[in-house]
This record gives sequence, structure tokens and C-alpha cells, in this order.
Amino acid sequence: MSPPASRDEANRRPVQPKIDERLFDARIILIHGEITPKLAEAVTAKLLAMSSVSDDDITIFVHSEGGHVESADAIHDMIAFIRPRVKMVGTGWVASGGAHVYLSVPRKDRFCLPNTRFMLHQPLGGVAGQASDVRIEATELLKARERLNRIIAEQTGQPIERVAKDTDRNFWMSAEEARDYGMVGKIIASIGEL
Repeated sequence: MSPPASRDEANRRPVQPKIDERLFDARIILIHGEITPKLAEAVTAKLLAMSSVSDDDITIFVHSEGGHVESADAIHDMIAFIRPRVKMVGTGWVASGGAHVYLSVPRKDRFCLPNTRFMLHQPLGGVAGQASDVRIEATELLKARERLNRIIAEQTGQPIERVAKDTDRNFWMSAEEARDYGMVGKIIASIGEL
């Protein structure tokens, strides 16, 4: 039998598993930072696990500069795939692929905190190589841009022509501007307003 841990040893133990467990029990998922394949795997796994436990609502807090387009697609599509209602809360900044994830739920389920900033833009590329490969990648980027613009238009109620113009460059919005644009359903200041 092991001797009991000293107070210092107990204080040094990682608290992350306890936090993760409490967030899981509360049906809360955090999407913070760059959207990568690894983050998409973790978020979709949590969504599927929570969905298998019950159909109770799930709340996702998003604070992300965006990232890998297909990883954002994976999260976006999984939110629609599962049965539970998902509420989205923007905090900090919700940009690029983060905005794509944020728009995966109906407007009535999209909330943000008062100082949240939103940014839309076209997908970015960084391909080098043979001309034929660059041409293929450019075609795929244009397809992705059209698809993402269509989703933004459908989810905000903005005309596709306006969305195409707005996403041509970085398009920043305050919480109030994002609400007026149709991104945000309601600006909230406390968890009681969810």
C-alpha cells in the first residue's frame, strides 16, 4: 500500500482531468485557439460521447482565430449530425473557421458575450509546386470560398453578393454589428441568459 500523498504532491497533481470531467457532466465544450485536425477530433469525440449519454442540450464556447477549413467542416457537420440541441457562445474572437463553426446552429441558438469580435474572410491558400498542382489547389480554394459564402448567406440572411464582397478581405464586426448582420442571435452578459 502506498503512503498517502503529501499536501504539496496533491497540489501538484494535474487538475485538467477534473475540469474535463466537470465540463463533460455540464455538457460544455470549449473550442479555443486554432482549429486543427487534432482539435476537430477532440470536439467531434466529445459531441458523439455527450450525444450517446443523453439528448440534453450541449453548449459550445468558441474563442478561435480559425484554422484548417476541413477541420472546421468536421465540427460544423457533426453539430448538425447529432440529436441534442447545441447552443453556441462566442467569446473573445470568432474568426474565419471559428465563425464557420459558430454558424453551425440556428440563429436563435447563437449567443455571444459583449466584447466578442467576429471576422469573416475567404479561405486562405499557401500552395507551391508545379503549375498544374497550383491550378488544382486554386480551383479547390474557389469552390471552398463559394461553399462557405453560401453557408454564411444562408445562416445570416445576407444576400450572397454582399457576403462575397464582405469576405473578399478581413471583415471585422463587433458583437452589435454581428447581431445586426445576422451572425448573432443574442448578446448576453451572464450564463443565466442562456
